Amino acid sequence: MSNDAVGRAVQSRLYRAGVFGRRPVVPVEPDALEAAARARMSDVAWAYVAGGAGRQRTVQANRDAFDRHRIVPRMLVDVEHRDTSVELFGRRLPAPLLFAPVGVLELAHQDADHAIARAARALDLPMVISSQASVPMEDVAATLGDAPRWFQLYWSKDDDVVDSFVARAEKIGCDALVVTLDTHVLGWRTHDLDLAYLPFARGEGIAQYTSDPAFRRLVEARAATRAPADGPTPRPTPSAVRALHSMARHYPGRTRDNLRSPLPRAAVETFLEVFSRSSLTWSDLARLRERTTLPIVLKGIQHPGDATLALEHGVDGIVVSNHGGRQVDGAIGALDALPAVVEVVGDRIPVLFDSGIRSGADVVTALALGARAVLLGRPWVYGLALAGAEGARAVMQHVWAELDLTMALSGVRSVEEIGADLLAPA
Repeated sequence: MSNDAVGRAVQSRLYRAGVFGRRPVVPVEPDALEAAARARMSDVAWAYVAGGAGRQRTVQANRDAFDRHRIVPRMLVDVEHRDTSVELFGRRLPAPLLFAPVGVLELAHQDADHAIARAARALDLPMVISSQASVPMEDVAATLGDAPRWFQLYWSKDDDVVDSFVARAEKIGCDALVVTLDTHVLGWRTHDLDLAYLPFARGEGIAQYTSDPAFRRLVEARAATRAPADGPTPRPTPSAVRALHSMARHYPGRTRDNLRSPLPRAAVETFLEVFSRSSLTWSDLARLRERTTLPIVLKGIQHPGDATLALEHGVDGIVVSNHGGRQVDGAIGALDALPAVVEVVGDRIPVLFDSGIRSGADVVTALALGARAVLLGRPWVYGLALAGAEGARAVMQHVWAELDLTMALSGVRSVEEIGADLLAPA
């Protein structure tokens, strides 16, 4: 889709459909979108996708931060032609929007990552492929075609797995490597805990691992050295049987064969053991830099001191993010952290943003505070739950359309013109 007057094009299509009595399958209004997705998704899926840490205070802080800013439109500016494009790491993108890395997409829709790849390809926007995807990255890349893709890395305790993930990301043509810093342990996610639900313990969301040769070697070694259990075998429960079947179904090969194999369970146990490294420090980035020529983007920076350290260690980009409020309860709103990080970084490397974006007007606010582009997650997951690839595409297109119209109505002709002077305190 052309980035010139995208807002009018989407707006006109929706209104014209209304003449024939057709309303959007995927609601445009953010709260209505969320409510529709909640009605469609299972309890465990909703808790995992929408839930935050603790009392959800950081989730709320992310939204409250946007409410402290107001756009101040300028008049009598020629905005007939507008440019929403932005350049990142040598590629011109039609809009400053990326599909954020979101794991276990099978919880929202059976097409999972393939659906998002089709949506990203239709819009020519980057998909950041998650380490916790439901589909191996090579299969996602095939569905993406020529669309841009980045890879999000959870830094495993096993160096061989890290090296293998990076090599695979390079091979599938990723433009950047996004290292998520804030999930070296899982946050205290009360909704998931009350449901006693962790998808990875059922083999869900670990397709990058079970398709990886380095990880498979760990699994096979574990299965070969498993000692017999001490004492009597616990009586199986229906829930345990379903979990074992899920492990077998998600492991490569035939489910029937996997049910008789120790490998699916060993894969889950191995993943839970090596998932993420809490001992990671700034000095580890040097090893990653030696391993890859891809741009390295650190996701989870919130403190200006960490932005300074990121520059000192030669990273290529930063994502200001608090993981959508899923990790630390009572943390600063991500948008509140953005200006101080931008002040430290200046124009030396791009600063991206996520956590709390729900609309095109929100995108304008984040760009005005210094972000080069934004990553969206939950909104398009809701669209995915409602209508698969078309639902995810529609949500991102609605955000893009509102971004374009907000620029027009604010007297802004290009993303480059959006600055702090466009905002006032609420």
